[in-house]
Amino acid sequence: MRETLLEIYRRLDGHFGPRGWWPAETPFEVCVGAILTQNVAWRNVVKAVAALKEEGLLGVDAIYRAPREKIAGLIRPARYYNQKAARLKDFCSLVVERHGGDLGKLFALPLAELRRQLLGVRGIGKETADSIILYAAQKPVFVVDAYTARIFSRLGIFPAQWGYDRIQDFFTRNLPRDTALFNQYHALIDGAGHYYCSNTPRCGGCPLAEICKSNGGRHEQLRQAPLHGQ
Repeated sequence: MRETLLEIYRRLDGHFGPRGWWPAETPFEVCVGAILTQNVAWRNVVKAVAALKEEGLLGVDAIYRAPREKIAGLIRPARYYNQKAARLKDFCSLVVERHGGDLGKLFALPLAELRRQLLGVRGIGKETADSIILYAAQKPVFVVDAYTARIFSRLGIFPAQWGYDRIQDFFTRNLPRDTALFNQYHALIDGAGHYYCSNTPRCGGCPLAEICKSNGGRHEQLRQAPLHGQ
């Protein structure tokens, strides 16, 4: 199964090349982007982050001290701006009140404890927490999203009904625990999902089309690979 997953990776990487994800200037900007990108297109997150930056509010202490209403007004393009402003302030409260305002101290925690603390922040779920861990803290955790479940169930790798934890465990067990690999793999999955494997698949030109079970693919490694993580 490891070789099968790496073959999928090679095909995607050969098609898309380096994705350069997460696009941000600082680890804190990654955290902000991860919180703001929930349920909204990335282009709107870019607008919201730019507005915070222009107002000098793209920092832990700045957001911690700023009125929630001011933050909400600046991040309007990201939708659900009142909720997301509260989440940003709660995240910054974690950093300030438990780690002296030092994001590096939060990220220095062991992975499991870092994840536990992030999930303890109101409104931060597994995908957001794992995005912060992988892209900002640069620790090897595999980020799962809707594209991951859709693509790999269509490939015939695991059932569509698998949940977040089971999918994440599957990739973690079957791939080298490497931060750079997890980073690029997730970015490649998102590229494939965005351009090809949407709700209505566009298989023409997809680098996985010839090995995709739902497209009638016939690839030796995928035929022989044990399915469903067995």
